Amino acid sequence: MARNIKVSIIEDDETLRDGYAFLIGATDGYDVISTYCSYDEAAKKIAADKPDVILLDIELPGVNGIDAIPKLKKLLPNCYILILTVYESEKQIFNALANGASGYLTKNTPSAKIIESIKEVRDGGGPMSINIARLVIRSFQKNQESPLSKRETQILELIGEGKSRGQIAAELFIDLETVRSHIKNIYLKLDVNSRADAIKLARQNKLI
Repeated sequence: MARNIKVSIIEDDETLRDGYAFLIGATDGYDVISTYCSYDEAAKKIAADKPDVILLDIELPGVNGIDAIPKLKKLLPNCYILILTVYESEKQIFNALANGASGYLTKNTPSAKIIESIKEVRDGGGPMSINIARLVIRSFQKNQESPLSKRETQILELIGEGKSRGQIAAELFIDLETVRSHIKNIYLKLDVNSRADAIKLARQNKLI
């Protein structure tokens, strides 16, 4: 008989943590062997737990989930990490995957899909929520001949998400004047005069 898949959960929301533990633990073939509210708590004991798969949130107190991934991989080289989060930004997704996550699900994923994804990731797959897979595919389909620099593309993507200049400056840790300068260059390069036209043209030409 195949042994049960051993699962550890790192999630700071107690209700969600207990809910996942109950659903997964009540499913044949799965054992939830430990749950933790943060990476810092998990780091003390998780190596001894020897889970096959870790369900990991991104927004955690102390060390966040993305920074925790390489630390967990160091403690448990043969363990698979499945991100389960509310975040859907390209930056978060690629940082998580680059750091060693094997799958990426959003928290609105049906419980049956979460359970199925634990087995899939243990078997070497790379499960993703449909919306996450679309983002990844769209990113690879971007026009490689873009006239925009990497920073300009980043700023235009944030504009497309409805962010203000002030929010963009804060998110990218640059000053407002630098954001204004980049936007001016974007408009010049795309030969447009408005935010709406820049976004429309960029999407038509797969620049974002």
